[in-house]
Amino acid sequence: MTSLKVRKIGNSLGVVLPKEVLEALKVQEGDFLDVTRTKAGVELTVSDEEVDRLMQLAEKIMEDNREVLRALAK
Repeated sequence: MTSLKVRKIGNSLGVVLPKEVLEALKVQEGDFLDVTRTKAGVELTVSDEEVDRLMQLAEKIMEDNREVLRALAK
């Protein structure tokens, strides 16, 4: 288990992941992590780039077609 101190980073709060954790996750600067709530707390996993890209595309399509989607939902 690794204990991390919560620090002020700009206007936010955050933690700095130690090198060993970054190596275990196989992540580098610029990569994305998913934070999932679990019964035990939270879990960090490496984001799937293709899933992230598709989710962003789906969000844009829904935003651009909000009125059409509302009409179809009736």
